Amino acid sequence: MIVMPGPSSVKLGEKVASIIGCPTINIEYKNFPDGESYQRITARVQGEDVALIHTTYPQQDKRLIELLLLIDNLKNLGASRVRVVVPYMAYARQDSRFREGEAVSIMTLFKLIEAAGADEFYTIDIHKEATLQAFRIKAKNLFATEVIADYLKKIDLKDPYILSPDKGAIMIAKRVGDELGTEYGNFEKTRDRITGAITVKGEKVDAAGRDVVICDDLISTGGTIANAAKILKDGGARKVLAVCSHPLLVAGAAERMRSAGVDEVLGTDTVESEIGRISVAPLLAKGIL
Repeated sequence: MIVMPGPSSVKLGEKVASIIGCPTINIEYKNFPDGESYQRITARVQGEDVALIHTTYPQQDKRLIELLLLIDNLKNLGASRVRVVVPYMAYARQDSRFREGEAVSIMTLFKLIEAAGADEFYTIDIHKEATLQAFRIKAKNLFATEVIADYLKKIDLKDPYILSPDKGAIMIAKRVGDELGTEYGNFEKTRDRITGAITVKGEKVDAAGRDVVICDDLISTGGTIANAAKILKDGGARKVLAVCSHPLLVAGAAERMRSAGVDEVLGTDTVESEIGRISVAPLLAKGIL
């Protein structure tokens, strides 16, 4: 196998290749003055099994176009197999039609990835794992809770409680809680389908004097985490940590969470960021082989 780190996952791709013990392929990449992408694969790939690692945030639309161009170019240059690894899959939350006329965007993107020539598809903590059934090729969802739990085991947590900010992410809290051998639970979240406004209601959680780790698949605006953190701090939590697989952190998210009482925010490197200190490289190296 050869690993090809895409423009958005250079560091992560190199880590994965180092763990596997395989070579990497560099991409000559630039933007034209009008914003279009230029790509050139700098090594021979004919007959090779190539793992393309390319995340799709930030600049989701641009990253997705880059992904499709890379897949198609690899196939055109004769790669025998293209394993497409998208650590964070953009548009995954647009997986259902809630209002008449809405686009089910993730299904469109899956069709494009397959049509471009992908032979296999891998991602991490996609919003709904069942959406991968739309692929006709091999498609696999990997769980970042494995590396998240390993990281949490190494830090000093006092009588930890693992919390999901809503029922949808309860399995994330369960997997982390089981790994740490500690309690877990969830709050209840509702979202207005028109405005997007979020309301979080707290079920009874014995947080007094404890360190509570709020686990979710992604953090975008930080609103859900902030609402949960306020409830926890009002309930006497000693410390509140927010941990996620995909730290999107749109403008103001970090400050919003800190103001609500979050003591530390941690994420993985599915998206490169200052808080992405938990690497998914070991997870990907094992998952794609």
